[in-house]
Amino acid sequence: GVERREEEPIANVGLDEKSFGKGHDYVSILTDIDRSRVLEVVPERTIAATDFLWQTLTPEQLASVQSVAMDMWQAFMSSTTANVPEAKIVHDKFHISKYLGEAVDKVRRAEHRELQKEGDSPLTGLRQLLLYNEENLDEDSYFEVLTIQQADLKTGRAWAIKENFRHFWTYTTRGWGRRFFDRWYGWAIRSRLDPMKKVAVMLKKHLDGLLNYFDHRITNATSEGFNSRIQSIKSAARVFRNFANYRTR
Repeated sequence: GVERREEEPIANVGLDEKSFGKGHDYVSILTDIDRSRVLEVVPERTIAATDFLWQTLTPEQLASVQSVAMDMWQAFMSSTTANVPEAKIVHDKFHISKYLGEAVDKVRRAEHRELQKEGDSPLTGLRQLLLYNEENLDEDSYFEVLTIQQADLKTGRAWAIKENFRHFWTYTTRGWGRRFFDRWYGWAIRSRLDPMKKVAVMLKKHLDGLLNYFDHRITNATSEGFNSRIQSIKSAARVFRNFANYRTR
């Protein structure tokens, strides 16, 4: 089955990282988005590791790659540009949602500490709640978020900025996507919320990769979907003594 892959063109692929051991121990995974399968996995997430992933494809397959979904990890971007220069880099919406969620949590933690010094904090126990998208909140949870916003808390504003960015993915053309981003960017930069401003600046730096979504509309959903399977494999094995066994599984 693996040998037969060499005869198949691969148009849209995903690059992602997964934890392998403890701490900052990662592997890099190349996936075929259209066929929902893992193509290869290698240790580390360096340029050299990513180069090796690309080299597992045939010259014909490399020439057939049209787009690559990935995070904004520099090693992934540099290696992709060098090995498949004609392919378009598409920054993945799942990772961007993660960045925005982490920024909201940083705002929450800082504000929570300030409010605790003054007495009681209404932000206690809301960490997970604020990571949810608006449509996934039940009535009670939505009321809690609404209360935070009506109280004019920084966390409420940060959550609103995060939620608003999800409209970016609903546009159909690069032009409209760019117009929306410019408005959203101005809002985030004027928010006086440093974590949100930092993410906004990062997204603006990689705006071309964001706008490429409107031409190719790919995400790393395939790779993200493998997470539960990979975790099951790791749990069943308890621990892998070497990477070769992990790769085979």
